[in-house]
Amino acid sequence: MPRLLIVHHTPSPALQELFEAVVAGATDPDIEGVEVVRRPALSATASDVLDADGFVLGTPANIGYISGALKHFFDTVYYPCLDATRGRPFGAYVHGNLGVEGAVKALRDITTGLGWRPVAEPVTSTGAPDAAARERCRELGAAVAATLTL
Repeated sequence: MPRLLIVHHTPSPALQELFEAVVAGATDPDIEGVEVVRRPALSATASDVLDADGFVLGTPANIGYISGALKHFFDTVYYPCLDATRGRPFGAYVHGNLGVEGAVKALRDITTGLGWRPVAEPVTSTGAPDAAARERCRELGAAVAATLTL
């Protein structure tokens, strides 16, 4: 059974809303045969990544960059997973109170280095998440999960 790994740093109610929407999309009953594993960024390991067939990454935009927790995740898994995970699909969501551009760029740079394949544009949200942001996150989770069934 394909495995989707959701690696997230969820320190705020806004990010919790987006995370829950991603999980709801990834676990949609219409998408059969995908195991969804959730890991906080500070506890996700190289083994988690190597065991996964695709990824969703969630982070706040902190001072124009990804969270320290997600950066730590990438620092921990980058070289152990570099060759073995090339081409795997991923998606990402970023929330900030101001701009999110720096965090989105960092995610693109790091995942390009890993050779991961984006299956959707990153979902970005600023301020309090509205219904449209939650729906985009639900669609993101569903899209990445559905990719694993093809």
